[in-house]
Amino acid sequence: MPTAINAAVAQQTAAGSVPSATVGTTEGAGGGTGGIYSAIISRNQPIISIKEKTYEELHKKCLEKNVLYEDPDFPPNESSLFYSQKSPVKFEWKRPREICENPRFIIGGANRTDICQGELGNCWFLAAIACLTLNKKLLCRVIPHDQSFIQNYAGIFHFQFWRYGDWVDVVIDDCLPTYNNQLVFTKSSQRNEFWSALLEKAYAKLHGSYEALKGGNTTEAMEDFTGGVTEFYEIKDAPKDIYKIMKHAIDRGSLMASSIDDDLGFSYGSAPGSSIGELIARMVKNQENAQMTQSTVDYQGMEERPAWTIVPMQYETRMSCGLVKGHAYSVTAVEETIFKGEKIRLVRLRNPWGQVEWNGAWSDKSEEWDSVSEAEKIRLQHKVVEDGEFWISFQDFMRHFTKLEICNLTPDALEVDKFQTWTVSVNEGRWVRGCSAGGCRNYPDTFWTNPQYRLKLLEEDDDPEDEEVICSFLVALMQKNRRKERKLGANLYTIGFAIYEMHGTKHHLQKDFFLYNASKARSKTYINMREISERFRLPPSEYVIIPSTYDPHQEGEFILRVFSEKRSLSEEVENMIEAERPLPIIFVSDRANSNKELTADENVGKDGENSQADKKKVSAARCISSLLVSFQRSSTKAHEESEEQKQFRNIFRQIAGDDMEINAEELRNVLNNVVKKHKDLRSEGFELESCRSMIALMDTDGSGKINFDEFRHLWDKIKSWQKIFKHYDTDHSGTINSYEMRNAVNDAGFRLNNQLYDIITMRYADKNMNIDFDSFICCFVRLDAMFRAFHAFDKDGDGIIKLNVLEWLQLTLYA
Repeated sequence: MPTAINAAVAQQTAAGSVPSATVGTTEGAGGGTGGIYSAIISRNQPIISIKEKTYEELHKKCLEKNVLYEDPDFPPNESSLFYSQKSPVKFEWKRPREICENPRFIIGGANRTDICQGELGNCWFLAAIACLTLNKKLLCRVIPHDQSFIQNYAGIFHFQFWRYGDWVDVVIDDCLPTYNNQLVFTKSSQRNEFWSALLEKAYAKLHGSYEALKGGNTTEAMEDFTGGVTEFYEIKDAPKDIYKIMKHAIDRGSLMASSIDDDLGFSYGSAPGSSIGELIARMVKNQENAQMTQSTVDYQGMEERPAWTIVPMQYETRMSCGLVKGHAYSVTAVEETIFKGEKIRLVRLRNPWGQVEWNGAWSDKSEEWDSVSEAEKIRLQHKVVEDGEFWISFQDFMRHFTKLEICNLTPDALEVDKFQTWTVSVNEGRWVRGCSAGGCRNYPDTFWTNPQYRLKLLEEDDDPEDEEVICSFLVALMQKNRRKERKLGANLYTIGFAIYEMHGTKHHLQKDFFLYNASKARSKTYINMREISERFRLPPSEYVIIPSTYDPHQEGEFILRVFSEKRSLSEEVENMIEAERPLPIIFVSDRANSNKELTADENVGKDGENSQADKKKVSAARCISSLLVSFQRSSTKAHEESEEQKQFRNIFRQIAGDDMEINAEELRNVLNNVVKKHKDLRSEGFELESCRSMIALMDTDGSGKINFDEFRHLWDKIKSWQKIFKHYDTDHSGTINSYEMRNAVNDAGFRLNNQLYDIITMRYADKNMNIDFDSFICCFVRLDAMFRAFHAFDKDGDGIIKLNVLEWLQLTLYA
């Protein structure tokens, strides 16, 4: 059974890719967990969307008007800083020219020593920046260098980030929050250099505010800088050749970071409840040099202690050796050197604070360096300076550090010496509460409803040393937009995935498959990180990947990336949209003649309107009771059927009146009285709108009423749908669970895909994800009507129809 680590705590893009979007403050259609498919809500987009101007257009406009750019989407006020509470002190937003003389964007090239952490708990982000500076090609893509405070300065800057499969260009102004004329957040070691502070502001805008950056995983920023895929190692469980893996990562330009768990279970990861007010108060108290304070956490009353967490600065604690627990370090080099005639392995790390370093063996001033030649010191860039960067022996690194994260620019097998090329496939999906948010395998009744992705491994690896017929691949599951939606109360879900072998089916796998088939592979654990990724080796075959949250009913969006060493295919498992063609309804084409046949004594005027009888009808209740008995009578011989038909018509005539047609209100009375007779069917009856939909389904001439043949056919449908409803209403509550609606729809002869099941849930389920009898019938009526309408318009049977605006409005308004 899956277990969750309760952490309270690319599409591959080549370097130099052109960004595909410009980021403002609003998500595109369907963005965020609260949105629905863009195909549904795109009708509203022309009302609210304005085409974003590019950086070049905005920059040129500011120069022409001789004004400094002011960002309307990320204004210099409280809303861009914090969302949980107001700041206890007043920050002053200033442009660099107001902070110092002779400001510069980059001085002498952007490098890892330009980054010093401010008063925000975002060491994870700064550690990733330090790693980024080691790869100049990547750095120039994220930080376009053609920006300046001197030439063509207009107070506008831009940065580029990978965002769930696309590169986006984030445009900002250069107003920065200050206190006592000092930058509050990230700053450079040189007072007049501002690229790191502006990069942090752009990243804050991407996520909605500076506070949204408090607490995170270095891998998150690494991937946003590269579009790469991250591998995560617990150092105590790391492979024996972990040093070799790290060496390969550095040599190939991968970004790498490491951290140390706190004794309380904390490391950097997801922010527990912490006060921005406390953070700012600490900054005010000791602005020049914020000191680490020992903190304790009370776990009493909690059922489960967190395994590890993302923490704000107050949980980062310095050890006697100089290292800091609950803190992220950049791994900037992995080397070997000769010490006293023996080869020794070294790791170079950098503290994003720009100070506080390791003081043990191989630290800046340690005696070990006395035995190293000057030439070797130069090669290793050894410096005796308090800049946050230091060397440590690999043995001490393994002893003190607990986690290692490697972001590969391509998911190459770092465990081998040769460079490998991988193929990449990307699938975007979503978990919808009540429909496709089924939770993990611990919930067999709903697990099968999760999105399913078919993976075909077609060719085995080219490895002559490996006798197994094996395909290597990596699966990376990333949840979307959770950081940006923190201000709405969103936290990272606990996510994972399972992989099953399947053969010969293209349809969504049902519950029984997962009850009787074990998974072939799965994520090691479920954990609340933005992305979870793992490598696998399986024989060539056809598989299905099931991404899920740990608990069901958790709604959100995700991106599933599959990297394979050889050729493979990955796609979502979707049912073909179709309906079992029902028997055609045999209607008399001339309704007047049909009605005359039923009521020979009717008087019909020249205009075709029926005259109205003055006398009252027989008691409706008595007729309905007779109708119910007639409808429930079992089939008999042909001549008895004819007699029943005759009786049926007489009863209908008494209910319908002289016009021999039933409108929506009369249909509602009939059906609700019939439903009352079924004691085992708990229902409050049909709403008038549902009955109008039924009329529209059966109405062949647009009169808004139905005749006898139409009513009889409708009743047959309702009876068959009622049986399906009762089958799934196992607790006799008068409702069925929205997850069971998938099977009910299938039993009724409709084949739908995941998007349509999502829409049904959103349209017909209540807040408890239950669907009552009225909504159930109304849904089936609409499905039946829309399939019939489509088939009517699809003259040549190619599955495509063309409607003009009149036909479209007629079809949608009267349905």
